[in-house]
Amino acid sequence: MAFTTFFDDLALIEVLLLLVATVLAYAGVRVWWALRSHQPDSLKRMLKSTAIPVGVVGIITLAISLWGEMTWPFLASDGMAGYNIFFFDPLLLCGLVLMAYAISAYMSLRLQYVGVFAFVAGAVVIFYGWTGYTANPAFTKDPLDTLLLYAGFGMAGVLAFPATIIVDWYLSAVDAGRHPWKLASTTSSPRVRGLGVRAVQPVAGAGNAATPVDELTELKYRMPKVLQAAFLLFPVFIALAGIAAFWYFGVTLPGHLGGGAGAAP
Repeated sequence: MAFTTFFDDLALIEVLLLLVATVLAYAGVRVWWALRSHQPDSLKRMLKSTAIPVGVVGIITLAISLWGEMTWPFLASDGMAGYNIFFFDPLLLCGLVLMAYAISAYMSLRLQYVGVFAFVAGAVVIFYGWTGYTANPAFTKDPLDTLLLYAGFGMAGVLAFPATIIVDWYLSAVDAGRHPWKLASTTSSPRVRGLGVRAVQPVAGAGNAATPVDELTELKYRMPKVLQAAFLLFPVFIALAGIAAFWYFGVTLPGHLGGGAGAAP
């Protein structure tokens, strides 16, 4: 049964997206640090703790998106046909991804399957944003802002796939009793006060061979920089998506509060 009263919930949706981006960006940086510093127990606790806030936002997002899909537009003749597709299809996909992540993280399941889900959903959201931007007439009065919003969250969804694979691989290695990272050597030449870096010194009993007694070689387990970069792309893009959501919120809110129709989408 369709509602007979129109509810303008655009601002709430934008705030929900901002909350999603903030929580996931913060969690992404924390997870990266736990991976880099080899803290598996901290990583497991962190993933489980994110399930509650992400799940709460996911439930609300799903409820709003399902309501929008079934009630908007009211009439095809009012000129708003297709808006339920353009606005609420991506929101529904976002809610599904959030709920899938919350359940998987809380139950300590593999995250890469959520990553596959997020990859497909992200690619679809990017296509929605581009379609709305190139449509004639455009779907909103702020087509570029809308495109940036969709592209930011879409790219974050795409980049969630490699990030979840890295987390799963790391935890699988730890559970199997292996160290996930390889040993890497670092060499440093400490300075001596007043002398700078000392040159190579001959060591007694070593003949004419010269041994660098001041160079210190240390072996440490280090997360490869390529994997670090691949993982960090996710929190970077979800943070950019959050900035886009905040900007979109500022652009559209005045019009929806009666401050000027030109600011409304």
